[in-house]
Amino acid sequence: MITTTIKKFVGRLFGPTVAGGPLRIERERHGIDRRNVSRHAIKVCEVLRQHGYEAYIVGGAVRDLIVGLEPKDFDVATNATPEQIRPLFRRARIIGRRFQLVHVVFGQEIIETSTFRAPANETQETDEHGRILRDNVFGSQEQDAARRDFTMNALYYDPHTEEVIDYHNGVQDLKKRQITMIGDPIKRYREDPVRMLRAVRFAAKLNGTIEQSTRQPIRTMAGLIENVPASRLFDEMLKLLTCGHAMDCLRQLREEGLHHGLLPLLDVVLEQPGGEDFVEQALERTDARVRSGKAISPSFLFAVLLWRLVDARWKQLRAQGEHTMPALVQAADSVLDEQTEKLAIQRRFSSDMREIWFMQPRFERRQGKTAYRMIEQPRFRAACDFLQLRAASGEFDSVLAQWWMDLANADDATRAEMIEDTARLPREGSGSGAGGEAGAGEGPARKRRPRRRRSGGGGRGGDNSGNAGPAPADGA
Repeated sequence: MITTTIKKFVGRLFGPTVAGGPLRIERERHGIDRRNVSRHAIKVCEVLRQHGYEAYIVGGAVRDLIVGLEPKDFDVATNATPEQIRPLFRRARIIGRRFQLVHVVFGQEIIETSTFRAPANETQETDEHGRILRDNVFGSQEQDAARRDFTMNALYYDPHTEEVIDYHNGVQDLKKRQITMIGDPIKRYREDPVRMLRAVRFAAKLNGTIEQSTRQPIRTMAGLIENVPASRLFDEMLKLLTCGHAMDCLRQLREEGLHHGLLPLLDVVLEQPGGEDFVEQALERTDARVRSGKAISPSFLFAVLLWRLVDARWKQLRAQGEHTMPALVQAADSVLDEQTEKLAIQRRFSSDMREIWFMQPRFERRQGKTAYRMIEQPRFRAACDFLQLRAASGEFDSVLAQWWMDLANADDATRAEMIEDTARLPREGSGSGAGGEAGAGEGPARKRRPRRRRSGGGGRGGDNSGNAGPAPADGA
């Protein structure tokens, strides 16, 4: 009787476990081909086993291999502590404050190796909302499985026996494409609010559904996202945007009320005329690149998401009499300042975003040295891709946008010929002023000041024209 009561209590506390211990699923049933597993992850497991420890490939890699996706990275879980793991590998370092783990480095690949964790208890440090702040309590594999968020992430692959060890019917949920929380969802979301975002991402990535009891508390608990550190939110947002189903993720974030802690102005972005079409086109292209295994640029993604807000403020400032580039700089600054309060966009990304935005007015002109200067810009290709999105949404002349794309794809000789041909075209941007003021009718035009001749005959007057004020984007 007592044993039955204990089992029922454990079941309520940690969720459904497999009666009589974990399932051990052989290769013929789980379908993982060992050749698709990182040889470095297998090496870490082998070294730990040779020194008397247990070691398994765990989490997302196992999940993805079972459903036929290519894992982005491989993690290992073991009963060895970080201090025991580190000396076994030539290049390894202990990281983390909330939960210590070891990064074992093999060239460009890092195998994240963690120690089995014990269940949360009253002695662990939490904030006033229940979010765990420090979590260095180690335990057994069964306890570690109970501590993981969703059943499909609590799977352990043994590269030695090629078995998958399943404590919570995760393989069954995975086959059904169902996202199910281990334990009480309310308590688990309080421990780590990011789990709500992960539920949405996995559902979109697997084209699945969130189990009813797992989904039900999300809307009422969405405000807890506000308590998550901005840097962690940025990392999670990046995962959402690069999972291959970004637009589905954003729509479901809005549906569940989760977007306020990530992109507080997302509603405004998507409600502006053409805003959703613009974002959707960009994310569809991103998804296609992710699915084909191509690299994507986080800077480009965030530049797209925030462009409608920047553009609206840019137009507002120009209508108030501000010149084109100063107005664009002010608009970009105000939007980025608002966003970085909630989402810690790294400086290297925000710098690239600015370059992409600041080059947009300069695409209005292609004559003379303008085109050559543009080609030399480090973010020219990204800015050109961004221009194509603006043209596709009717925001920019499609013929001129195609000319720039053809220039980006051309060899040096063809580029020179294309730029030379522009000299015979009518002068573009007749309402523009010096310093990159582009676009006739877009705000007041600046009057040109007459050039002063150099005293002493230091050269022809035309020598100064190319240096009389470089386009502002060059120094941005």
